[in-house]
Formats: sequence, C-alpha cells, structure tokens
Amino acid sequence: MSDKATDPTKPGDKPSVTQLLKRLIQVGIGLTSERDLSTLLERIVTEARRFTNAEAGTLFLREGDLLRFAVVQNDVLRERMGELEMRRQFAEPLRLSQPSLAGYVAETAQPICLPDAYGVPKSRPYVFNQDLDVRLHYQTGSVLVVPLQDATRDVIGVLQLINARDAAGEVVPFDPELETLVQALASQAAVAIRNARLEELSFKDPLTAVYNRRYFMLRLEEEARRHVRFAEPLSLVLFDIDGFKTINDRLGHRAGDDALKETAQLIVTNSRSFSIVTRYGGDEFAVLLVNTSKSGAVKYAQRIRDVIERHRFSHGQLTVSVGIAALPDDVLASEDLVPAADRALYVAKRVGRSTIEIA
Repeated sequence: MSDKATDPTKPGDKPSVTQLLKRLIQVGIGLTSERDLSTLLERIVTEARRFTNAEAGTLFLREGDLLRFAVVQNDVLRERMGELEMRRQFAEPLRLSQPSLAGYVAETAQPICLPDAYGVPKSRPYVFNQDLDVRLHYQTGSVLVVPLQDATRDVIGVLQLINARDAAGEVVPFDPELETLVQALASQAAVAIRNARLEELSFKDPLTAVYNRRYFMLRLEEEARRHVRFAEPLSLVLFDIDGFKTINDRLGHRAGDDALKETAQLIVTNSRSFSIVTRYGGDEFAVLLVNTSKSGAVKYAQRIRDVIERHRFSHGQLTVSVGIAALPDDVLASEDLVPAADRALYVAKRVGRSTIEIA
C-alpha cells in the first residue's frame, strides 16, 4: 500500500454529473496507461474513494476459490496501527465458501449497496462478515461492493468501499448516482488489470513470483531520473541466502527452490507495496527502496534479516547476508548503485552469516 495513494479528496460540494463523467474519462485514460500492477491496483481504490468520499476501500483479486486482499486502504486503521501491521491483519485471503459481501459479489457479479452493513435483513442471500471488525475494533456503516468484470464478463476481483462521508464528516449511505459511476470505473479497472497482468508476466520470475532482473533495471532507470528531478533519496538492498549451495547439494534442488520461494515471500510481505522486490540472480534478491534514505534502508535490512532468521523454513533455518548502497550518500550516479551494494554484500559474506554491510 502506497503512502501517496491513500489521501482521497476531502468532502465538499457535490460535483455535477458532467464533472464526474469528465473525471471518470480522465481516470480511465490514466488506468489504461499504468503498466505496474501494484500501482494500478492502489490507484483504482484511491480513485473510487475520491468519487464517493469513502473512508476505506479494499480491492480483492480472485484466485480460484479465494479472494486475496490485493489493496487495503483504511485511514482509521492505518492511523491506529501503521501500514505494515494493517497489511499483516489482511494477509489471510477470504474463501468464497465463507459468507461475505465480497464473496457473494464475486460469485454472482451483482453489486451490493447497503446503508447499514450490520443491518442486513435475514431474507437477503448475503451477509456482512463482522469478524474483521470485531478483531480490529472497527465500525463499518455504509458499504458499496461492485464486481470487477473483464471483457469476457469474468469476475476477476471485487471492489469494496466503506463508510461514505458527507461534508460534515458523518457516515452516510452511498449516493445512488455515484454507485453507477463506480460500476463504470470498475469495468475500466478490470480491463486495465487484465492488461497489466499480461504485461507483468514478462517481468516476473516464474519460480518466486517477484520481479526479474529485466524489470529491476527498467525501474532503476526510472527511479534514478526521479532522484535527479526531485532530489529524493534512493536505496538498494541486496540479500544473499547464506549457505544456499549446501542446501542444494545436501537436500536437492527442490529444497533449494522452496527456500527461494519462502525467502521471496517473507521479503514481499514485510516490504511496502511500492518497494521493488527482485530476484536478481541465483539466491540473490535486490530490493529498490524508493524515497528511502540510507538510515531507513539499514533499518529495513535489519528487520528483514531478523524476520528471515526467526522464520521456520520447510527445510531448516536460513539466514541472509546483506549489502546496502544509497543515492546520494554512497554514490552519485545510478549506474554505480548496484556495484556499490554488491561490494558491500561481498564484504558481508566474508565476515560471516547474517551480516549487514554498508557501501
């Protein structure tokens, strides 16, 4: 979840239908031009919240009989527990067999708009699952849930908006006129998601499902230009699994593959959504930390190292060695960032397991 993506327009005067349609067209153009899937998903939720003045929004992606929380934006929970902890709370996917509004919409492709989520009549074929609200001490009022249907009419996901607010900040029902516009936005979003997924396949490592080296180099160029233009810091963290060759030799390549997949998942789960997590080669992972200083990169690296060291892997305990380099603290040119981090990693590997070195 991006820090920049969760600040919807504040409630104010209600825009005209013409203004909303114009904005919908502009948003649609923006969505179809976005190549990065994670950024696209965040933007879909952000724009939907802006249209409706919703306090919170969730985008689920359908994966078989599961709905995965791809994006969760909730100003109240984020303020209370921080973004990382909020993401952990929504890590477990929903089963379609588990009664929920999102599950019903995913199965039927029918939108739902409720003024009071807790007051669903028993005659309705759906229920609002209050388990998360109870666990997180959160109060849901109004709810709008719409399907994300692509050109083939397949439901690839669900968009759920919570607690529309009026100009005074009070929770109110969602405006019926806006419900139609959100459905139109969802249709545009579904096509954009399908296209981004197809493009993303060429940028993903097939084993670990994180980005590959090709994508990393493209993003490094983009972020380096942003660094020059806005003077934003840029950090690179390289992780190398200690003793990986021994795992392959002693337990076989399947165990090695499991170690790579589990390590990648741990890094992704404990990183911000706009950090670029890459399998750089072999047992080495590169994480590009956008708008992150050297000190921030060190704290991040320490956290990931500790998470990996504490984790119970399928085939025994693992540790990582880490090399860090940052623009502009360690190098002045983007082409020097990877070599600097690589040198730091080399030193870390020579010092010993679970070591962090800085360029």
